[in-house]
Amino acid sequence: MVAGFFEQELIAYLTLGLIMNFLFSMFFGYYLSKNIGMEEMIRSKGDKPQPWWMPLTLLVPYLKMLITLYRVAVLQIYFLDQGRSHKEYWVYMTTEQSEA
Repeated sequence: MVAGFFEQELIAYLTLGLIMNFLFSMFFGYYLSKNIGMEEMIRSKGDKPQPWWMPLTLLVPYLKMLITLYRVAVLQIYFLDQGRSHKEYWVYMTTEQSEA
């Protein structure tokens, strides 16, 4: 349980939030372009610099991809190449490792 939600519910809410954020951003841009006009928006654009953290937000999907590739590598190298099954990998990934 994460933040009071089961993981599936949390992922569903996060996915819905991402979709809604994308849709509202698109509609807001469309709304502005219809009321101001694209040419006027381009001409009247200021020179305010972006915050320092804005380019870092572009890295989030790539970091998620790297985590997934790491998991695939663990599956391939340490489980399938050693003759273990997908089920053993799943148990490994979903079981708390206790220090003994």
